[in-house]
Amino acid sequence: MAVVTRLFDNHNDALEAVSALERAGVASDRISLISNNSDNWHDGHAHSGDGRRFGDMNGDGENDVAEGAGKGAATGGVLGAGAGVLAGLGMLAIPGLGPVVAAGWLASTAVAAAAGAAVGGAAGGLLGALKEAGHDEGEAQVYAEGVRRGGTLVSVRTEESDRVRVETLLNDRRGFDSLSRGAAYRENGWSGFDAAAEPWSAEQIAEERARYNR
Repeated sequence: MAVVTRLFDNHNDALEAVSALERAGVASDRISLISNNSDNWHDGHAHSGDGRRFGDMNGDGENDVAEGAGKGAATGGVLGAGAGVLAGLGMLAIPGLGPVVAAGWLASTAVAAAAGAAVGGAAGGLLGALKEAGHDEGEAQVYAEGVRRGGTLVSVRTEESDRVRVETLLNDRRGFDSLSRGAAYRENGWSGFDAAAEPWSAEQIAEERARYNR
């Protein structure tokens, strides 16, 4: 099975991409989203037109995803599965990124990777999750850096025969691959993702987004 990942500068584009994938018949448990939340965009957003906030899958006003994140990662579960990806969005903390909004299989893997790194010294957090998913070191570095700089990742597990269709759905909604965005980062002196670095501030992220006219 292939993994297709794209980086979005605007979380609304990423949310629309996820909805488009689901409308096109891609199963929710094959889709994952991880988004920087430095501007607190997640607070107050609703899903499915029913007025419930992201992460509140049972309508009780609480973030069910955040409460179950540790259990989901430990058991190999998928954060947000069963109710649509956007219904399952919740807040998580990932090393090098700070608070993020996340749901799906990649988010679960990132939480587990971070826990494994604390115990065994393996590459952890989002970088480790991306590599475990099948991305090479260079791709994983760019995508992790993209989230650190305020972006949103959408990753999809897909059959190789359906790869082009999934790529098109993501590309048409302003998703960027690691080659194009990595080149832009390196032009400005970037050399690699540092999980030990301080997360970017809201001001730094606003400047970064302005650079790409978003």
